[in-house]
Amino acid sequence: MDRMKLFPFLLTVLGVLSIGWMGPVESAKAEWAINMEGAWFYTDDVGLFSSSRRLSLQEDPTQPVIDVTDQGDDFVFEPVITVGKTLSTRLGKSRISFRGQGFVFVDHHLFSHGTYGVKLEQTLPSEIMLGLRYHFSPNLFLGNNEERRSGRKNLVEERVTTHFWAGTIEREIVDELRLRLLGRYGLRVYNENFAQRDTHFWTVGPHMEWVILPGMEFSVGYHFERGYADGRNQPQLKDDVSYINHYVSTELEVEVFENTTLDLAFHYERNDFTSDIEEDERKGAAEDVLQGDVELRHRLSKALELNAGFQRSQRKASFEPSTIIDVNVWLGGAYQF
Repeated sequence: MDRMKLFPFLLTVLGVLSIGWMGPVESAKAEWAINMEGAWFYTDDVGLFSSSRRLSLQEDPTQPVIDVTDQGDDFVFEPVITVGKTLSTRLGKSRISFRGQGFVFVDHHLFSHGTYGVKLEQTLPSEIMLGLRYHFSPNLFLGNNEERRSGRKNLVEERVTTHFWAGTIEREIVDELRLRLLGRYGLRVYNENFAQRDTHFWTVGPHMEWVILPGMEFSVGYHFERGYADGRNQPQLKDDVSYINHYVSTELEVEVFENTTLDLAFHYERNDFTSDIEEDERKGAAEDVLQGDVELRHRLSKALELNAGFQRSQRKASFEPSTIIDVNVWLGGAYQF
């Protein structure tokens, strides 16, 4: 099946599954929730902003290869809206939610983009929770890069569209300790000039959430991912971005004052490139990414929350002479209807 036709096909499958799950619904117990978020960011590297912001267990931590960095600083506005409905069904509690997120760059307009997703969750009588998720990120601009397909090595726009489908199963195994298993499959489809980078990938990994004390929660997760790029079958282009990825994320959430919470997070990512093409710069190469996040959240009311944060990441590829640093700071808020 053509890759781009998978989108409507998978949405149909999700719809059928959701109808089967929900069965007869007690309409009086159906609940709608709308959550609106907004934040203003300052970033010192617009080319790395998107990948840094998505380096999270709940996002898309293995972002596309980025060749062009140090593309300037900017201010970025991030609007997010999540619309969800919770239902009481014959199987237990069901929830469906739709999420739209945007990054709007003030000066570097080409980097502005949106992502969209739908998520289904079903709690079974055994207290096991099942989840299905679809994520769609269309036409993301990565920078003006050197194309190889024409043989002229012109600088042209590099863009990628990402689809992934994820499934989870989770359960509280003892009081205050919850385990989750994740599996996902995804596609990264590039514009024609970089079609050799089209990649299909799969991911597996465990997550753990532990409430250590009232007001203190710790989470940790690991992902193993394998990506296969079309370039592995096109040795003449010397551009195989296939990889094996190891990703570890930890987060500590502490209520430091009444209604005020401090989040501390650390993420590590290792990409081992698997190209065996002679003269490909990624043959035998690797990339390490380290990132730390600090965020302070204060709840003004049951519906309104304010937040401020700082994020620093560093990337080092074995074939590059220097480490690349990216810094983001932000102020924002969230309101739930």
